[in-house]
Amino acid sequence: MNRLAALLERLAFEPRRNAKIALIARYFQDTPDPERGYALAALTSTLSFKEAKPALIRKLIAERTDPVLFALSYDYVGDLSETVALLWPASTETVSPITLTDVVITLATAKRGDVEGLVAGWLDGLDEKGRFALIKLITGGLRVGVSARLTLTAVATLGSEDVDTISELWLGSAAPYEALFAFAEGRGPRPETAVSAIFLPPMLAHGLEETDHAAITPDAFAAEWKWDGIRVQVSVAGGEQRLYARSGDEISIAFPDLAGLSQQDIILDGELLVLRDGRVMPFADLQQRLNRKTVTAKITTAFPTHIRAYDVLKLAGEDLRSLPTSERRKRLEDWIETHPDPRLSVSPVLPFKSFEDLAAIRANPEMIGVEPDTVEGVMLKRLDSPYLPGRPKGHWFKWKRDPRVVDAVLMYAQRGHGKRSSFYSDFTFGVWREGSAGPELTPVGKAYFGFTDAELTELDRYVRRNTVDRHGPVRVVRATRDSGLVLEIAFEGLNRSTRHKSGVAMRFPRISRIRWDKPAAEADQLATLQAMLPASTDPITN
Repeated sequence: MNRLAALLERLAFEPRRNAKIALIARYFQDTPDPERGYALAALTSTLSFKEAKPALIRKLIAERTDPVLFALSYDYVGDLSETVALLWPASTETVSPITLTDVVITLATAKRGDVEGLVAGWLDGLDEKGRFALIKLITGGLRVGVSARLTLTAVATLGSEDVDTISELWLGSAAPYEALFAFAEGRGPRPETAVSAIFLPPMLAHGLEETDHAAITPDAFAAEWKWDGIRVQVSVAGGEQRLYARSGDEISIAFPDLAGLSQQDIILDGELLVLRDGRVMPFADLQQRLNRKTVTAKITTAFPTHIRAYDVLKLAGEDLRSLPTSERRKRLEDWIETHPDPRLSVSPVLPFKSFEDLAAIRANPEMIGVEPDTVEGVMLKRLDSPYLPGRPKGHWFKWKRDPRVVDAVLMYAQRGHGKRSSFYSDFTFGVWREGSAGPELTPVGKAYFGFTDAELTELDRYVRRNTVDRHGPVRVVRATRDSGLVLEIAFEGLNRSTRHKSGVAMRFPRISRIRWDKPAAEADQLATLQAMLPASTDPITN
């Protein structure tokens, strides 16, 4: 466990991509099975411990330290795992070395009542670094700047296989991945995947930049909407159908109304949307279907889901990914035409004669009958491009619509996590509305990115100098009409919400500019945001 802790520490402070790959590869080379397999699962966020949650860690540390000392320490450190690791009393007893394998296997079979004692015993037997790693792992808070693809690239360097092959096999395998490591190192055959209806690594797009505009011509690129849903894969093989999110997590159980889309083996790439009376609904409607533990007939009837497909990756056992976009598109259209289903459609191609035509469509979707609140922008795909996993340059571009912007006032601040644990970097902001005693601020969102490191330093200094109250780790910042900091907030969409006092919820808010020059009294009104709400969107209640 301590060796993994040392790896995690080095990864957290290593900014270079190739150096990270080398560190992970060296760990895999020097660590035997099954320990390295569980480490691979940890680094790719596929480990899950049902009974070990942050509340358990808080309970354990509360029994061992002064609660005032813990509160002060947590406020300063800003990270639960680091605070507990530092405050946990050192044990004088000799404890056997603890491995990640011990933790995974033991927690998988432990009874709920035994978990507390097990975790406490492990924390007693580890040093500060080991405790930090253990808490991060079991609470799902592991963030060391390493993506799944980067980790799998490290696995690929163990032999001669390419990362795309390793990724595909990993997605169809389960920890501790012993057969996968044997194949990667050239010691074993290609492993059989655990499921027949597999998930394939998706192809991703780059943001369109001004230097790319000249290349976007109708004879070289196809254009289609970037729908405001969630990206999914429908995978059917051997009579089995699975629905996967973009991350590779299976979400079939949450969408029983999409079962049985095909009797033929196929893998479709597309967007999950809510359609009502043939019309795409805003993302807020789809949110009613997300993250539900149970799905009732009432929910599926009120918010019927639909797959808008834009690519076919496999069909009747044939891998189509090496074919050009234009050919895959024809195969997709032909297949859906011969296999009609009201829950499945092809994402339409946007005809354009020039880049200026496309820009006009992007800016005004309603000119061709599409509601602006149902699309994020336009996707551009090279007609001769194969389907390449990852984010290859020059093949797919996303041209998102310009974000909406509102001027809000900083109200509250909290410390960040990890490298930001010493800074106030999580900011709650509000806009004005009329209250019983006159204009008052009401919170409308929270942002923790969009600013530079230099701007973060300035924001942190402002919070410290203008704190007027504290509520635990939260600082209340001076925010009146005469004295307050205005933040320009960019966001992608706006929905009604019954969970927020303001009645609105922003999508992907970020700080686009710090308005040091603007008086707080001139920040926007809640009515400005309410006017942006889509008329047909139902409130978010869960």
